[in-house]
Amino acid sequence: MAKAKKSVKNPTTADDFRAKTADELGDQLSKLKKEQFNLRFQRANGQLENTGRVRAVRKEIARLETVMTEKRSAQSAKA
Repeated sequence: MAKAKKSVKNPTTADDFRAKTADELGDQLSKLKKEQFNLRFQRANGQLENTGRVRAVRKEIARLETVMTEKRSAQSAKA
C-alpha cells in the first residue's frame, strides 16, 4: 500500500517563479531565507513542529535560484 502524501504549505512551482520579475524573485528569496533561518533556530531549540517544512523551504530556495539563473542567462544571451 502506498503512503499518502501530506500537502505541504503551498509549494511554489518553477512556473510560478518564471512569471515573476527579478525584483519579485529577490524579495521572495529573502523571505524564504528568513524562514529557513527561523526554522533552523526552532529545530535547534526543539520547538520545530513541522519538520518537513525545512526540506520544502530548502527546495523552494533551490527552485527560485534556478529560475533566477535561467533569467540571467537568457538576458545575457540577448545582449
